[in-house]
Amino acid sequence: MKQQYGDVHVTLTDGFVAICEIHRGPNNFFDQQLIKDIADCFADLDAEPACRSIVLCSQGKHFCAGANFSSGARASGTQGHAEGETNPLYAEAVRLFRCKTPVIAAVQGAAVGGGFGLAVMADFRVACPNTRMTANFVKLGFTPGFGLTHTLPRIIGVQKANLLFMTGRRIDGETAYAWGLADIYSTAEAIRDDAIKLAREIAENAPLALVSVREQLRPGLADAVEATTDIESREQYWLQRTADHKEGVKAVSEKRVGDFTGT
Repeated sequence: MKQQYGDVHVTLTDGFVAICEIHRGPNNFFDQQLIKDIADCFADLDAEPACRSIVLCSQGKHFCAGANFSSGARASGTQGHAEGETNPLYAEAVRLFRCKTPVIAAVQGAAVGGGFGLAVMADFRVACPNTRMTANFVKLGFTPGFGLTHTLPRIIGVQKANLLFMTGRRIDGETAYAWGLADIYSTAEAIRDDAIKLAREIAENAPLALVSVREQLRPGLADAVEATTDIESREQYWLQRTADHKEGVKAVSEKRVGDFTGT
């Protein structure tokens, strides 16, 4: 079975594995529509008896290089709402966490910002030597989103998460694996095959038991992410209206350190 949700192409393979591939290469920048398409895809796969696990992957150089800031801060997808309202981008992101089917992300190339949040959303991640992960929000003059302030510390611990959040540091696939952020360390050539192999290993098990144990391991996760994104959205709202955010976007695009003034 093959189906398409906007730029997300889905293939349901033998072995109860669905391959969801993002087609926005080479960078696979995200926006609200892409996250909605993935959420719609996941919701339908939850209702598909022939799917017991999902591989999330991308066509092109990068898994998801974050938001496209080339057209300005609006490209981040976090300014299209009024103050105090739920950010529609994050409302779609929360839907991903309500998915009942295990998700394995094959993270080749860059997973940046919200793209990093998308990778962390998955149950498992496969990395390789060219994998690059970064929560570079402070370099852009604002704060993390996509629920990362809740999800990342659960995986790598509070101190390592703090280190990534406060420095905007980029880590490679080997470091991600050493920290437990990646569950399999593969090669660039085999990363997708290894993700599918893990998905099949999961999918060969009893489906009702899979759903049950996953719910027990993630109790209240979607609700917690929803509460977290409400805070993240509020903080991003005002920070994206500062001079430092404008400077951060310019500095990142010019590949230099920002000249921040605290205004």
